[in-house]
Amino acid sequence: MVEEIKRKQLFNENGDIELSKRRMINGNTTNLNDFNNMKYTWVSDWYRHAMNNFWIPEEINLTQDIKDYRNLEIEEKEAYDKILSFLIFLDSLQTANLPNVGEFITANEVNLCLTIQAYQEAIHSQSYGYILDSICSPEERTEILYQWKDDPFLLARNKFIGDQYNDFYYNRTKYNLVKTVIANYILEGIYFYSGFMFFYALGRNGKMPGTVQEIRYINRDENSHLWLFRSIILELKKEEPELFTPENIEVFRNMIRQGVEEEIKWANYVIGDHIKGLTMQMVEDYLKYLGNLRCRGLGFEPIYEGYQREPESMSWVSEYSDPNAIKTDFFEGKVSAYAKSSVIEDDL
Repeated sequence: MVEEIKRKQLFNENGDIELSKRRMINGNTTNLNDFNNMKYTWVSDWYRHAMNNFWIPEEINLTQDIKDYRNLEIEEKEAYDKILSFLIFLDSLQTANLPNVGEFITANEVNLCLTIQAYQEAIHSQSYGYILDSICSPEERTEILYQWKDDPFLLARNKFIGDQYNDFYYNRTKYNLVKTVIANYILEGIYFYSGFMFFYALGRNGKMPGTVQEIRYINRDENSHLWLFRSIILELKKEEPELFTPENIEVFRNMIRQGVEEEIKWANYVIGDHIKGLTMQMVEDYLKYLGNLRCRGLGFEPIYEGYQREPESMSWVSEYSDPNAIKTDFFEGKVSAYAKSSVIEDDL
């Protein structure tokens, strides 16, 4: 029997206030935001971390990027445009889907986190728009924004996650909700990381420094989103064990595997062996490592034998992803004056 999931009530005067009765899904919530009484105590750290991540896209200097963009190699520019188009769509999809998930999360403190995440995803879209407005013409901007509609490879990348989200949107079951949060985990922990990697490679080559810094701040946010969804999944494993049978876990592992394999095909199409400092072997090794890392974070068996550690050839990715770690002389915005938020260690 397929069990439907209950949408939470908006105003519920008969909701439970006892922490012992609070549940991630199918609970009886009052929707009261009580910061002093949280069942899921990890929320407090996550919430404060996310609030400390505040940043403003327009305060990052893109002057050098305007010059660099016109001087990129043909392969670099094509990859830049396509990967940026990919990331823009993913953040837009996230902004639209998170409230849909939140309608069925009955732990009010977790919904606070989802609300912050949706806000941050909107900031990311704003950031990409600011980049495009700065470096290219309005006509080029529109073409990049909507490449996913005309490029079959790019459309296929978007459909894998988008179809998972639609399955839950049109068929509200507990099982489809778990598949949706797993898809979110893949998006945050594999797709975004793969896209960021390309921009960090440009940065290593001394190109597009403003874009790189924008990506660093986005990367920091996405790392916290990854932490959030891993935590949601782990709580569901405890509260809804019937959804994590060996057969279902194999489905979830195969979703992660498909995410990795799709990303490898995409990277071969958009990056190949044409970007200085990157080879497809390096990219494939890194993506398989990420697939195993994401499985380990959920307590699943790894997918790929021999990819348990970050490849040495890609160690620079994690170094570049810390917006506070790398000193530069071309960022003059106020971002550097913000309180530095600790970067979550990516051992998820």
